[in-house]
Amino acid sequence: MYYVYVIKSEKTSNLYIGYTNDLKARLNQHNMGYSQATKAHIPYKLVYYEAYKAKPDAIAREQKLKHFKQGYSRLKERLKFSLAE
Repeated sequence: MYYVYVIKSEKTSNLYIGYTNDLKARLNQHNMGYSQATKAHIPYKLVYYEAYKAKPDAIAREQKLKHFKQGYSRLKERLKFSLAE
């Protein structure tokens, strides 16, 4: 399985979108500072994920969320209460 995920910084409330085939390990990597893109905003918590059987599907979804404002905005609307925590 491949996962598209959204994590939220508990320090700054910044959101990060990514994809992986091991969700638990990837969250640990973010929180241990292995990712330059997220290192400055540690710690993170998982707020959302989607599962895909095929890697290309996960990559395409991640790209749509990252590069299309409307998709990202709609996701934030759907996660309104999860993001508020």
